[in-house]
Amino acid sequence: MANNTSFESPDLYGIDDLLSPEHKVVRASMRDFVNREIIPVIEDYAQRAEFPTFMPRKFGEIGAFGPTLPADYGGGELDAISYGLMMQEIERGDSGMRSCVSVQSSLVMWPIFTYGSEEQKRHYLPKLAKGEMMGCFGLTEPNQGSDPAGMQTRFVEKRDHFVLNGSKLWITNGPIADLAVVWAKNEQGRIRGLLVERGMEGFSTPEIHHKWSLRASSTGELVFQEVRVPKENLLPGSDGLRSPLACLDQARYGIAWGAVGAAMDCYASALRYALERRQFGRPIASFQLVQKKLAEMATEITKAQLLCWRLGVLKNEGRATTAQISLAKRNNVEMALNIAREARQIHGAMGITGDYPIMRHLMNLESVITYEGTHDIHLLILGSDITGIPAFK
Repeated sequence: MANNTSFESPDLYGIDDLLSPEHKVVRASMRDFVNREIIPVIEDYAQRAEFPTFMPRKFGEIGAFGPTLPADYGGGELDAISYGLMMQEIERGDSGMRSCVSVQSSLVMWPIFTYGSEEQKRHYLPKLAKGEMMGCFGLTEPNQGSDPAGMQTRFVEKRDHFVLNGSKLWITNGPIADLAVVWAKNEQGRIRGLLVERGMEGFSTPEIHHKWSLRASSTGELVFQEVRVPKENLLPGSDGLRSPLACLDQARYGIAWGAVGAAMDCYASALRYALERRQFGRPIASFQLVQKKLAEMATEITKAQLLCWRLGVLKNEGRATTAQISLAKRNNVEMALNIAREARQIHGAMGITGDYPIMRHLMNLESVITYEGTHDIHLLILGSDITGIPAFK
């Protein structure tokens, strides 16, 4: 069995020297949490395609939700690198668990904090921070994925409320969410954010089944049929497509770090297996081709660690750009997916079993490379930044 509760992250370039004592404490705390609460149970939940419903409260207790937000709203007032290290450790456990936290923190709490009224912030954020309330982010639609500007979900103004119609698809946390941050067009065709609560008449969240990826994550649709949304549930600071896209930058930053965690777990499992597995009278780690695979894994992880650290510094300084975040998300997820595939090779046939985390990470990363901007879309974001010529249209 491969579940490792004594994990030490590879550090070939002394990257720990770049971290503050607080960063290391945050990482150690989350590492212990993942080893204790996620790793022992996640394989069973993934095999059963079931979300561990007890986990949000545990995430809330350890401060994983909204850790960069002010303490007045339930946040931990941590910096961007601390947040990144938390995402790295959680995704070392499972991409679906990191997705749950990313959505709650970056796509629900962050837009309420950034675009919400003071009353909205006081009402929702402390509950979300504790995991007493779960949220989801409604942007992607059945016919509008990479082109969110073409969304068809709309709302019209009535006397004391709005009437919302439309649907959203591939929504992480949707089936378990108490609150949805929904992006829709008003009568003028302007995209605005609405806070839609479970229990509002005409609002339903059917679950998506038969997934081969993110099996321990709760994924669904959001369906709005003449939903009456109080006017006070409009996010007053949201205006245009730039608002949800700014939320995506927050989430993509966390994904860039998280993917490194998945890669680290695959690498650690492959190294351990290669040292233990004997063929032709010696450990397979002694063979050149296996050492080549391990050396290349360690090299790519090191490069990704440095990329994350530098991006975290830029984010702390308020200088991280959309293109920089896209570069890191795209590079690091592809890196992690390649490492998962190579790790599966080292494990041989055992790599496809649930005794090892490889196949679960591999399947999860097939979703991570697509969501929050597909692999190709991130190329076009970079291409537009480099040339000044958008290639989306």
